[in-house]
Amino acid sequence: MNADIGKFRPHGKHLIAGEWLGSEGSFHSEPASGDAFEYSVGTPQLVDRACEAAEEAFWTYGYVNRSERADFLDAIADEIEARADQITWIGSAETGLPEARLQGERGRTTGQLRLFASHIRKGDYLDRRHDQAMPDRQPLPRPDLRMIQRPIGPVAVFGASNFPLAFSTAGGDTAAALAAGCPVVVKGHSAHPGTGEIVAEAIHAAIEKAGMPKGVFSLIQGGKRDVGQALVQHPLIKAVGFTGSLGGGRALFDLCAARPEPIPFFGELGSVNPMFILPNAVKSRGAEIGAGWAGSLAMGAGQFCTNPGIVVLQRGPEGDALVEAAKAALSDISPQTMLTGGIAAAYRDGKARFDARNAVHPVLTTESGGRSASPNLYETDAEVYLQDDSLGQEVFGPLGLVVRVNDIDEMLRLAKGFEGQLTATIHMDDGDTDAGRRLLPILERKAGRLLVNGFPTGVEVADSMVHGGPYPASTNFGATSVGTLSIRRFLRPVCYQNLPHALLPEDLV
Repeated sequence: MNADIGKFRPHGKHLIAGEWLGSEGSFHSEPASGDAFEYSVGTPQLVDRACEAAEEAFWTYGYVNRSERADFLDAIADEIEARADQITWIGSAETGLPEARLQGERGRTTGQLRLFASHIRKGDYLDRRHDQAMPDRQPLPRPDLRMIQRPIGPVAVFGASNFPLAFSTAGGDTAAALAAGCPVVVKGHSAHPGTGEIVAEAIHAAIEKAGMPKGVFSLIQGGKRDVGQALVQHPLIKAVGFTGSLGGGRALFDLCAARPEPIPFFGELGSVNPMFILPNAVKSRGAEIGAGWAGSLAMGAGQFCTNPGIVVLQRGPEGDALVEAAKAALSDISPQTMLTGGIAAAYRDGKARFDARNAVHPVLTTESGGRSASPNLYETDAEVYLQDDSLGQEVFGPLGLVVRVNDIDEMLRLAKGFEGQLTATIHMDDGDTDAGRRLLPILERKAGRLLVNGFPTGVEVADSMVHGGPYPASTNFGATSVGTLSIRRFLRPVCYQNLPHALLPEDLV
């Protein structure tokens, strides 16, 4: 890594429409290693200034041609890569994530920006339609009708704690909104303010390079609850993108719905991502599946929204072998640093919830302290699970639950009892096809992404990807926060009737 990186010191301010501004209050970062830095606290006044600038920028940016907008997205990717060493250094210090993980996440962040640029250049996302006029139609003529998707206006984005790059300042929500033609106001996450600042600098440099209006992007650091409330309730904000906890997301969703002008809230709120292990798969490769599950469960200290927290399988010696293999693999995993002290404390609280239930059997229990976490594994049966809603609540960290069923019929009944999920997985062999056919329609109603013989951690950024699902996995089951379809969240259809070519949008002529 470049020797000059250690000299980097953030200036700790907010980027509001091209200006780095301070405020009266401040907070200190809480890094996993290295020095803590001081940052200005966000305020409702800064929110108002950023939203006003975003609205003013929309009158230009919302009407920039697709090619220029795509060039802007590419420029952001280039500027992020130009700051690669700084981003990796401070991102690792703030979050405790290893350098390789930060480097991979940076590649995903720039990759999705470039993918979105390529996608909007093609124009298919506009869903253009044309019904030609039929002046001689009887009994009534038909007018000339043209339809296209148009950007909605300024969008608020909340940075996520667990992805300091891919779901934060220039992450998926920001990239999708900018691709759609919408200015963005980001509320940075206090877990990684330095990372957010450097990425904001990259976006600012891209704005200058591409000649875009300065108000097209603003970053507001830190701040208390009043800053988030002011942002989602600001009358110039037309939609919100959020990745985070169920409690926090639901509170913001309710604020959006209670506005005089309700706006869409696209919240990705987490999931337990159940895996259903069918009998022949258990019999032929149960130990292999158990070891694979352990690796997925503990990946990144379990701090993924697609973490497969629950395995469902039948009673019997084959299932016992799977559980033992998972236990053995988890036992070999050393304590891992979690993203924040608060997340680590919440993980311990989640473990305590399982420990307090007599009908939940501990398979592997460990003690964690400070900011670290070790894996834990528990087991119960379908009847207990269906009677205790708390067992289906996400524990953000490397904690797994095995739910035993007596037969396929009970597995189907259990599947119907799950809440909405981001993912659901079936492990099956050829002899499990009939059971898989019975299970699939249930899982289609429960999850946004279905897998067979895999593990859900790892979300490909692609045209076909769906990262969303029925509530409480997300607040809008018709949307995705990953992939090119995510751009559609920030567009709305407009029909143009009998407009002369001189007045039609450029993409409709």
